[in-house]
Amino acid sequence: MIRPQKRLKRIMIRLLFLSLVLIAPVASVAQQGNVPRIEPSDCIYKADSLHKTWCGFLIVPENRNHPQGRTIKLPFIYVQSNSPDKSTDPVLYTGGGPGVSSLHPVTSIARRSLLKDRDYIAFEQRGTHFAQPNLECDGDGKAIQEAYLEHRSIDEAVLSSVRQCREKLIKEGIDLSAYNTDENASDIEDLRRLLHLDSLNLMGISYSGGLMMAVLQKYPEHIRSLILDSPLPEFVNIDEQELANFNEALTSVLGGNDTTLLGRFHSYFGGLGGKVFSINYQLKDGKTVALNYGRSELLSILHDKVEDYDGIKALPQTINDMIDGRQEQYVKAYFDGVFSGSGSISGMRLSVYCSDKMAFEDPDIIKQQETVMPWLAGFHVNDVYGAVCDAWRVKPISATTKKPYYSNVPALLGAGGLDDACRPMYNDLIHHYFPNSQRLLFTKRVHGPLLNSFEGDVYIGEFLSKPHGHLQGQQDIEAY
Repeated sequence: MIRPQKRLKRIMIRLLFLSLVLIAPVASVAQQGNVPRIEPSDCIYKADSLHKTWCGFLIVPENRNHPQGRTIKLPFIYVQSNSPDKSTDPVLYTGGGPGVSSLHPVTSIARRSLLKDRDYIAFEQRGTHFAQPNLECDGDGKAIQEAYLEHRSIDEAVLSSVRQCREKLIKEGIDLSAYNTDENASDIEDLRRLLHLDSLNLMGISYSGGLMMAVLQKYPEHIRSLILDSPLPEFVNIDEQELANFNEALTSVLGGNDTTLLGRFHSYFGGLGGKVFSINYQLKDGKTVALNYGRSELLSILHDKVEDYDGIKALPQTINDMIDGRQEQYVKAYFDGVFSGSGSISGMRLSVYCSDKMAFEDPDIIKQQETVMPWLAGFHVNDVYGAVCDAWRVKPISATTKKPYYSNVPALLGAGGLDDACRPMYNDLIHHYFPNSQRLLFTKRVHGPLLNSFEGDVYIGEFLSKPHGHLQGQQDIEAY
């Protein structure tokens, strides 16, 4: 048995050695002044006082087709496991969205099973909140508020804000077409190489699930495993399926309770068409105004509930109330949200969606959804759609990135049975191409159940320990 004093000494020696291994190359590369390179930095977030955390910027060309041009700075956070016998293949995580920051989960990583046996890296994608530059623009919410007050088109207000954001970022010298999955994947590979890591476990959610698959497609030699929660594969054109995905989630909830209610929903919302309702709404300054709303606003209310684990339970009652004319409480809460702030636009989100998805989508297939499901016609499930991408104007990613491919790398695939965005069938498609993958279906949960539940965390720990093992299901979680 190792005595406590010796164990502590051995841990400290290992940590010191790792610090030298990781930081020394950073200094030497940074001194060269070339790109890509890493520069140490202060940490935006830290794990806790018990785990050594160090941070830096990955500095890369904004556009790798112009390597001598503008550079960007992408922060990362490296948290070291305290295990003296930890594995040498860290978990690298980056957030979904696209456009969500990847760094804040570091604050709770010490409670996660994965940190027991290996290090953890949180990496901020280009264009997101803590990246330099970020592609965020203010004012989208303000424009929508004014449109409601002046009874103007909400879609036109959104498009006007999108055009203004594009003009602002271009004036700042930003190449909007350089913010996409191809560049994101190359950023991750550059970080792995500069950290001298022979092997990585890649962890992503939603959009970044597809991003991690793209990293494996382009740089397969150094990937040990994938952990993908509610992933959106690059080979899926989601706008061709989004209304259908939303409809499936609604049907799962309503059809499971009362098929009569599902029929009432179809009949009522299908008959709304361009019908306009009005509500007297009191603004924060005390002034009462008449605001118009219609099918899109009512569907937005239902969409928010479908995406909320607790709100979804109230969905049948909410629909009954709407159909029976008791809409005011829900519409007032909706406008409370509209008038709660100035809002913002994520230029990174627009660039990725428009170059990765919309550039490859078939408008006829998108429109067919409205014909088959008239109760959802005219509703934008996603805030990025065809007209937005027409205004944003970016180049498509490589067609190769959009193609499915086969891999024997083990993968853990999580999905929520009530997810209205990335349906469980996406994991079935991935499994078709990844025969060593394992699927977990959280039957009563929504988007992101693997990374956002205690049960999911336990599964992640088991998978990382034995990626070729066989996971067992439990109540409300199917393993297959």
